[in-house]
Amino acid sequence: MSEAWRYGGNQVKLWRMEAGVSREQLGDEASYDPETIKSMEQGRRRPTFRFLQTADNMFGAGGKLAAISEFMKPNPFPKRSEEFMAAEADCFAFSNYEPMLIPGLLQSEEYMRALMSGACPPMDEETIEERVRGRLERQEVMARRIKTVYGFIIHEAALRAEVGDKELMRRQLDRLLRISELRNVFVQVLPIGRACGVALLGPLVLVETPEHQMWAWAEGQETSAMYSDPHKVGALTQAHGMIRMNALSAAESAEFIRKLAEEL
Repeated sequence: MSEAWRYGGNQVKLWRMEAGVSREQLGDEASYDPETIKSMEQGRRRPTFRFLQTADNMFGAGGKLAAISEFMKPNPFPKRSEEFMAAEADCFAFSNYEPMLIPGLLQSEEYMRALMSGACPPMDEETIEERVRGRLERQEVMARRIKTVYGFIIHEAALRAEVGDKELMRRQLDRLLRISELRNVFVQVLPIGRACGVALLGPLVLVETPEHQMWAWAEGQETSAMYSDPHKVGALTQAHGMIRMNALSAAESAEFIRKLAEEL
């Protein structure tokens, strides 16, 4: 629950009560059930544009309630990752290891949508659209920044995990091959037989700033952290180095991905 959601919902509730309108009546007009109206009024669900616009028209708010929708737009990134996104946007070098998923900067749009559609708790369509848009914009930045080196190591398990269906994954693997042809992008595969213990502990990212400072990002299902402490960054850099030593070369990885795509 965010403060913006609570504020927006409460404003609608105040206008509704002053107008003497029930939740059932507002729900009928906005095509929502009363329980959903209650959740949005209490800030447990994000007040949608349709909800705010309907309430504005119904209560004669003169645009005051509809205007709240500007503050209800979902963030393009989860709150806990905003610091990381800022560092990524300004980095000199970017090194990413992913054990179970295709890295976000390499995902196809349909792969993104399949992942987000299966999120728990479920995301509404507006949030999915905003997250997809944000990720696609990050990919465009990567393609333009030819002086920034992007290195990706992907565990074989991520390549074999069928997100969506076989055809979707085949197209995703083809996309990996195309992106790896960019001069500033290097994709490596960590085969299952070469997976060292540290490779099973989760994804990590190393970011080098234009001032040549090193930052590290580590993420779990419900937690994530950006590190600048030299000792912590050093330990994660060593872990990434060990993973990279066991990975295939870029050329070997391209051949590996190509054969895997042919098997699908």
